[in-house]
Amino acid sequence: MKKIFFLAICTSLLEIGYSQSEKVADDFRKLAWLGGTWVRTNAQTNETGNERWVKMSGSEWQGFGLTMKGQDTVSLERLKLIIKDDAIYYVADVPENKQAVYFKLTEVSDNRFVVENPEHAFPKKISYQKDGDKFRVTLFDDTKSVDYFFQRK
Repeated sequence: MKKIFFLAICTSLLEIGYSQSEKVADDFRKLAWLGGTWVRTNAQTNETGNERWVKMSGSEWQGFGLTMKGQDTVSLERLKLIIKDDAIYYVADVPENKQAVYFKLTEVSDNRFVVENPEHAFPKKISYQKDGDKFRVTLFDDTKSVDYFFQRK
């Protein structure tokens, strides 16, 4: 009887683990709309910007954010969406930070995702919201927010 009980618990734990992995994989597939090149529509005067996302594998997207002023690069961001430790993370490697910052995915649908890192100074939360061939990125914390608007190229 003890063996049957033990086997039942082990089977249940395996099913829970499998279900979690499948959920993460399903959530990761919902990010497919992000692929391609997006041009920023609310850049400052004399600046241009874009984000480009490329699917590297079933567990990684690589993104690049570039802002230019004339022929000069104002900023270059290296971005990733990865599956790690049975969760999805948005990884931002930007010049302002000494090392890459990890934001954990907390919300996802077919046209929106939210990532959070409450320990980071700013932003603590990042939201990507798709609307047709456009999307809005909102960076925010408890007191302020900044919006970036993009259109598919």
